Amino acid sequence: MIEKVRSIFLNHPTIFKWSLNSWPPFLGAGIRVKHISEDYRNIEVEMKLTWYNRNYVHTQFGGCLSMMTDPFYMLILVKNLGKDYIVWDKSGFIDFVAPGTGPVKACFKIDEATLLDIKTKTADGSKYLPTFELNIVGDEDKLIAKVVRTIYIRKKKRLHDRTL
Repeated sequence: MIEKVRSIFLNHPTIFKWSLNSWPPFLGAGIRVKHISEDYRNIEVEMKLTWYNRNYVHTQFGGCLSMMTDPFYMLILVKNLGKDYIVWDKSGFIDFVAPGTGPVKACFKIDEATLLDIKTKTADGSKYLPTFELNIVGDEDKLIAKVVRTIYIRKKKRLHDRTL
């Protein structure tokens, strides 16, 4: 029964979006998932500037900006690669370009060519560490931060493939 309910939450973009938006760390930071495509390959996230996510100088807190980019490439890959793969968010780098003085947004996209490349590079069970770059932008698409996320990906070994 629990697996059936979990499956419903994980396999419908609208419900999945609602569950992400209800996650306490995102609620506390003011991070909102605005859109998840039906194929889970495009996710749009925004964060408004509020009293609880701004820093001492009244701009977007860098930790919240980083957090708004944390899980999304991993989630896109988990949904698109399926249960035969191990996918972890390995690392992230953020370069703050301008202060976030208002709402900010980030768009995460992975295309079919990238998925095929990942499958090819992990077909033999090797780990693969692709990097994904994105921008956090403010009003009028003003660049606020450049982000690089590194994801750990490996195809799971099947039980019959393991040597005892």
